[in-house]
Amino acid sequence: MATAAQAAAAAFLSFLSSSPSHHTAPSSVSLGATPVLPVSLRAAAAGGPRLSSPLRGRRISAVTAQLPTAHPEVASGDKKIRWSSRAVRSFAMAELEARKMRYPTTGTEGLLMGILVEGTSGAAKLLRANGITLLNVREEAANVLGKSEMFYFSPMHPPLTEAAQRALDWAVNEKLKSGEDGEVTANHLLLGIWSDKESAGHKILASLGFDDEKARLLTKTAGEEAAMSPR
Repeated sequence: MATAAQAAAAAFLSFLSSSPSHHTAPSSVSLGATPVLPVSLRAAAAGGPRLSSPLRGRRISAVTAQLPTAHPEVASGDKKIRWSSRAVRSFAMAELEARKMRYPTTGTEGLLMGILVEGTSGAAKLLRANGITLLNVREEAANVLGKSEMFYFSPMHPPLTEAAQRALDWAVNEKLKSGEDGEVTANHLLLGIWSDKESAGHKILASLGFDDEKARLLTKTAGEEAAMSPR
């Protein structure tokens, strides 16, 4: 025979199963309004996460269509350019690597690490094929720039250094000068890093065996990747 405690427990469970309104809505969703979902730059670059029903099949719009530029005119009008999803992911990973290194800014060394972390671009494959790995770049970055203080915390989005901004602008300008269709890719970004001989990224690449011959090889494939780059 069931005890009084067992009977009370059974009655309570029965009450819960018959009361669908018992559960409260998550605090991040306002009742009667469209949920605002946080979307990372990396997810946006990959096309955006799928939403559950009733929004299933609808992609969340990308967080950004353009990477930072010192020349706003290229982001509008006839000169509007597109960055490939691989390049956008590389940029997002560059910020993350800068934070891991506890640097206050995202420099060309961060862009280089971001390309390697993203890993699927022609630039990343060429670097790995020539023995230039993420671990090697991290170690060389510490040698070139030094190590940050142990208890320093980088900002959420470490601002670009002037050299990193020049690398982005170089990539855009080279794509525009080519007159070819397609997107600005991680290949263009790596070439932009290499173009500035005084930048930390160039010095790191040179110390790890990258040279003008490899840059010319990358230039030949940049147009092909831009034309084939996934939207």
